[in-house]
Amino acid sequence: MKIVIIGPGAMGCLFAAFLSKSKNELWLLDKRKERSDLINQQGIIVEGVSGNWQAKVKTTVNLKEIGKADLIIICVKSFDTKEALQNAKILLKENTKVLTLQNGMGNIEVLGELAGYDNVIAGSTNEGATLLSVGRVRHAGRGETIIGLMNGKIPVEMRSIREIFNKAGLEIMISRDIKSILWSKLITSAGINALTAITRLHNGKLISFEWTRKILREVITEAVKIAKRKRIKLIYDDPLAKVEAVCEATATNVSSMLQDVLRKKRTEIDFINGVIVRLGQELDISVPVNSVLLELVKTIEASYNQIAEK
Repeated sequence: MKIVIIGPGAMGCLFAAFLSKSKNELWLLDKRKERSDLINQQGIIVEGVSGNWQAKVKTTVNLKEIGKADLIIICVKSFDTKEALQNAKILLKENTKVLTLQNGMGNIEVLGELAGYDNVIAGSTNEGATLLSVGRVRHAGRGETIIGLMNGKIPVEMRSIREIFNKAGLEIMISRDIKSILWSKLITSAGINALTAITRLHNGKLISFEWTRKILREVITEAVKIAKRKRIKLIYDDPLAKVEAVCEATATNVSSMLQDVLRKKRTEIDFINGVIVRLGQELDISVPVNSVLLELVKTIEASYNQIAEK
């Protein structure tokens, strides 16, 4: 199987490093030649819970060098999804599978329009990764990756993908109800990401302070109201307890949104808390705390070069 990972960020590099252990042809597609050349030269360097190790991964900006792919894994930010796959359309065959391991909601619809909905595999991963520098990633936490088709079917290609991931050291499961998985992940992300981006705290610290813990609980309560109105069954009975458990399990992790803020990059707030706010408006459900977090993070993004100096 020829596998192409689009996006050499934290998660893209982590999955590329692990999948390089398989006997499949693996490519990491970048849009910046300088970065691509550096990763080709040094490889991907991993440190953290899986040890300190290095992986050689073929990285390129030249689509013609890759050819047609069997599996494309999308690891770019949600706001770059359409452009990333649009630019890489020459990699697609009629039955090329496209797997999204991105944050938030809306990516499946975008990818489906470009690759065909039957070819899009939705995914949610609990692997934790922090990009330290180009091609250098901290594996901050282990966790399973769950994939599935929105129609609930499990074609043979899905089982092949699971086998490849498992043999490479990545725990992967297939779900017939991936929508519930994605919504459960969205609620967790809504509770953690924006708060860490605003406070600049590690995940675990959110539940160490009574004030952030209270806000986190209110965010989750609002998001769960939306899920219930949409008749989405979450994968855990107590969402509040689950999110707090995730904070504990990933205590030292720097959330992806905090990483973006620290690097003065655009965040995925529109695809996480922004989704809760938009659905709240559509369903006439009040979500004031999610609204405030959305507006605060948008303000942070807009004011990167206007921070008051001492």
